[in-house]
Amino acid sequence: MRDRRAAEQRGRAGETIAAWYLRAKGWRILDRRVRTPAGEIDLVAKRGKLIAFVEVKARATVAERDFAIDERRLARVAAAAEILGPRYAANGEDIRIDVVLLAPGSRPQHIENAWIG
Repeated sequence: MRDRRAAEQRGRAGETIAAWYLRAKGWRILDRRVRTPAGEIDLVAKRGKLIAFVEVKARATVAERDFAIDERRLARVAAAAEILGPRYAANGEDIRIDVVLLAPGSRPQHIENAWIG
């Protein structure tokens, strides 16, 4: 139980770091931790006419960070984004799926348009 709670806290901290990073790049955070029957979206961000559904992965090392996301996880995010798209992109905005990877001692790695499905 303690490990799960610690992982939850690390995840929330990573999402906060990712949100600040995206804001610094000109994004506005519309929502955090949005749940759907298909899965959860960590961050929903907007810049101009673009809505990004963002998966955030924080790992203990850069080596672990580089393997934190896979096609199965991205497919789950894509399914959730498909459900949420009409809610956030109601004015004709384009949507995409991004990933922000985090590890101590390194800059956040922002992978734009990570899912092409």
